[in-house]
Amino acid sequence: MLSEWKYFVTFLSHPLDSFHIPLTDKTVVMIKRKMGRYLLTLLVVTGLAGTIEDNTISKSERKYAITLMKETYKEAVKATKDLSEAQLNFKAASDKWSVKDCIYHIAAVEKMLWGMFEGAMKAPANPEKRSEIKLSDEQLVNMVEDRSRKVQAPEPAQPKNTGYSSIDEALADFKKTRGEHIKYMKTSTEDMRNHVVQTPVGWLDCYQVYLFIAAHSNRHTQQMNEVKKDPSFPSK
Repeated sequence: MLSEWKYFVTFLSHPLDSFHIPLTDKTVVMIKRKMGRYLLTLLVVTGLAGTIEDNTISKSERKYAITLMKETYKEAVKATKDLSEAQLNFKAASDKWSVKDCIYHIAAVEKMLWGMFEGAMKAPANPEKRSEIKLSDEQLVNMVEDRSRKVQAPEPAQPKNTGYSSIDEALADFKKTRGEHIKYMKTSTEDMRNHVVQTPVGWLDCYQVYLFIAAHSNRHTQQMNEVKKDPSFPSK
């Protein structure tokens, strides 16, 4: 192998006609192919082949975000499984939400928050605003998921205003958009950390907005489970 590498390096450092060999078309093609194979091997060994510049997040951050998206989706769907219409529509009080209401809200806000995410990513990067961010990733997720902190949903996010007419429609939409968002995180090399946007909870970078989306669905999954634990929840 070493002699072959020496052979390759020699070719790199000398013009072909200096080797005093018959340079037929077939010989030139053969030499170029051999040089190409060795060059590719060299690039792979040195880590220079196929390198994609990734200015955005670490592998652990990417894995965490994808896992959070997958797990919160799974738990949200699980909370609706095998429920009757009576169970889906049950409200502990007239001003409370049903399981169906929660799913309508989750599916609608998934798209609303993604619109915020996309808008911030399309805007010029503003790393100078990073100093305005007051929450760590962990603090943000914990805050959003904390059901002891009550927040009034804006009118467009109220279940009655989401435009859904059935839970199947809302779940199908939620499945589609969540799948797209997971795919984005798996493949994106965009600079999420340096696109910073002002939100109702303060300044966040776009990676944090992504986490917010997942945590928001979990917040309302907890709400669905609270509804199901109500003493008056229908048995079937």
